[in-house]
Amino acid sequence: MSVHLISAEQAMAQLNQFDALLDARSEGEHAEDHLPGALSWPSLNNEERIRVGTLYKQVNPFEAQKVGAALVAKNIARHIETQVMDKPKNWQPLVYCWRGGKRSNSLALILGQIGFKVHLIEGGYKAFRKAVMEDTPRQAQRLQFKVLCGPTGSGKTRLLQALAQEGAQVLDLEAIACHRSSVLGLIPGTPQPTQKAFDTQVWDALRGFSANRPVFVEAESKKVGNLAVPAELMVAMRASPCLRVDLSLENRVNLLLEDYAFFTQDRALFADRLERLTALRGKAVVQGWQEQIERGEMREVVTELLSGHYDPGYETSTGHNFVHYTQAPLVTPASHSMADMLVLARELVQVP
Repeated sequence: MSVHLISAEQAMAQLNQFDALLDARSEGEHAEDHLPGALSWPSLNNEERIRVGTLYKQVNPFEAQKVGAALVAKNIARHIETQVMDKPKNWQPLVYCWRGGKRSNSLALILGQIGFKVHLIEGGYKAFRKAVMEDTPRQAQRLQFKVLCGPTGSGKTRLLQALAQEGAQVLDLEAIACHRSSVLGLIPGTPQPTQKAFDTQVWDALRGFSANRPVFVEAESKKVGNLAVPAELMVAMRASPCLRVDLSLENRVNLLLEDYAFFTQDRALFADRLERLTALRGKAVVQGWQEQIERGEMREVVTELLSGHYDPGYETSTGHNFVHYTQAPLVTPASHSMADMLVLARELVQVP
């Protein structure tokens, strides 16, 4: 048998060296969060896990273990038949479950007896999660950030995408969070990940960056939708140099009409989302916007949202939270188009 027990910290350091990361937990646990790139190879699926757990509590542990063993054996056999037959002898997987217990040990045991060199995380996912939360501050502190600031619709996200295309290091928190970071930012049909999954994906992005080049990131509040940005990352961002993206109001309106096209296609959705602004803007104002939406006056509503809701107080708020904002140089794309964002991105990448 060839099974090697390693710590969560060792697993983190060697993560890219394994041929596969195998998650022996149920598919539900895997969906909540998992190691970056891990495959779901449940030793017990969702229903089986509930069944065995119920037996454990309502009958006794011995009966539960017998049923559990039979189910685990069947599932591992299926994984081997469908996923392992084409693997060479030097294939080296990393295996884990919730706490490094029976589910991952069973899978690792069989794979090891076949002749594969298997690594098993001591303490399982729980230990890895703890290690990620401890390492994220270190990752944030070792990097140098350049923070894109600018009012809503100024093209910060498009510029980030353009910078990434030009080879810059980019941390796109909104893309990871599946949210555009405003009251209207929820993307229809695209649920946000869990907080645990968001934390893991942010850590995974941070660890991949070189400390020798800047990491471009958009100025965010402490939460992107329902997800909290790691506190230490926020501290690092707020203390970093800023760039102020400057775009005309007309271009900002055009950009938002393009990026939020689903609102023009579903007026009821747009009107419903605006209800969340009632406490801030008042019932009469929101109803006025909703009536304009009903008449198809989308450009007028977006213009008023920018000038009457988003823009007031932006300078004060951003200047308060981001230390270097008031000294930030202006960066001015010719328009909101991706082509012009790419031109600007090329210039920024060349700046030391």
